[in-house]
Amino acid sequence: MSVSNKSFFQSLDRVAIALIAVLALLTVLVLFQGDAIAPRVRNFSWQNKRIGVEDTAFYLNFSRPMDVKSVEDNLQIDPPLPGKISWAGRKMAYTLISPPVYGTKYQVQLNGAKDRFTQTNKNSIQSFKGVFTSRDRAFAYLGVEGEEQGKLVLYNLTAQQKTILTPKDLVVGDFQPYPTGNKILFAATERASDRSGLPPSQLYTVTTGISPESSCKNNPPLGRVELVLDSKDYQNLKFDLSADGKTILVQRVNQKNPGEFGLWILRSNDDNKISKPQLLQSQPGGDFLITPDSSAVAVAQGQGVAILPLQVQATKPLDFLPKFGMVLDFAPDGTQAAMVQFNSDYTRSLFLVNNQGLQKELLRTTGSINSCVFHPVLANIYCMLTQLIEGETYLEQPYLAAIDLNSGKQTPLIVMPEQRDVQISLSPDGLALLLDQIVTTVATSAPQINVPRTSDGEVISASRLWLVPLFAPASVSTTPNQIQPEQLPLPGFHPRWLP
Repeated sequence: MSVSNKSFFQSLDRVAIALIAVLALLTVLVLFQGDAIAPRVRNFSWQNKRIGVEDTAFYLNFSRPMDVKSVEDNLQIDPPLPGKISWAGRKMAYTLISPPVYGTKYQVQLNGAKDRFTQTNKNSIQSFKGVFTSRDRAFAYLGVEGEEQGKLVLYNLTAQQKTILTPKDLVVGDFQPYPTGNKILFAATERASDRSGLPPSQLYTVTTGISPESSCKNNPPLGRVELVLDSKDYQNLKFDLSADGKTILVQRVNQKNPGEFGLWILRSNDDNKISKPQLLQSQPGGDFLITPDSSAVAVAQGQGVAILPLQVQATKPLDFLPKFGMVLDFAPDGTQAAMVQFNSDYTRSLFLVNNQGLQKELLRTTGSINSCVFHPVLANIYCMLTQLIEGETYLEQPYLAAIDLNSGKQTPLIVMPEQRDVQISLSPDGLALLLDQIVTTVATSAPQINVPRTSDGEVISASRLWLVPLFAPASVSTTPNQIQPEQLPLPGFHPRWLP
């Protein structure tokens, strides 16, 4: 090797040794002083989103493993939203204990948290602030006066805005919102005065203009009506929509052969296209209600309630409860149900039935048990009951009551005027009830087919809606006597909150 080449390699070795020494020094400095780059939140799953009752948890993804206690101690949500924290590596999950309050803007902030390997406060997390909102407080109802008569009306309590959803040529009889509130399934008859008797009912959907997302750009068009099921060959009676919005169950009877009677199922595919109706092979029955998991239906059959799978070919029930005659409501998680037993002494009993075999009588009455709804968080059920008024004529006094599921204690909340058909609806956040107060008229000899009616077929001449707050502010004692219902300036009936 020449002298010049040997000198070149010796110089290269000195440069390499110098670089190694510098890198070693930098490594020592990093080890002793820590990483100069502060940890941060890489992703917040609810950022700028609009959430509803079906949204139960949000996630924070961090740039590095975090000190768990420092994160949990410094995480702030305003207004407060109770929940539980769990971890999977760098990912934190915050699971809600109760639904978000609708019509509310929330802020999530995190300051002062440290990563797992930092021993001082010198390198705290980059300040984080996230924002999300809950859906507007909104409900739909059936109008009874003026241009709203017989139409489906949407009222946004948050925005104080009212919208008529259905056209003037349809008289709506019943409806159910889809789980995200973007559309409503409803039954309606044609507003035709030249027909004799009541025209047959058909099923439709109508869009509400509401989108699960916070961006208004993706909102579906408002008031778009589409036919779901006609009444050419079959008369459509009652219907129910599954909690996931993918299954419609309709009670139908053949118009030419009344012996052909049963439940028909319609399913939605991934493109939201509804399939042709198929008849369930199981034995037909009376009142029915789809279970919260959308996989089965509770049907009143003879001297009991059958739980049937939502499968066309299924003929045997999953379960049969012989002592009950009606299912009023399921708890949101599907583990409990409110059922009615018709007793031999002409009284009625309300039972709490769960999936562990419990059958607990909550009350017995000589009046009626019209409807019940489970609270989404509390161990309470709210029921519209009646008490029999003694006298020469048969009269029932309706009242709203809260029943503690653990103790069975019944607390009357509101006494209503004398009427048989009172509809109640509990808001998805569990903070308020809606109910109607209707006035009916005696039917005339000439049939009135263009006017709204009760479930008993009585003509509704007037009706008002009432908002019943279930909880007062934290600074006020929440005794039942302090619950003050508010009459809404809305002439309508059959109100239902949007999910």
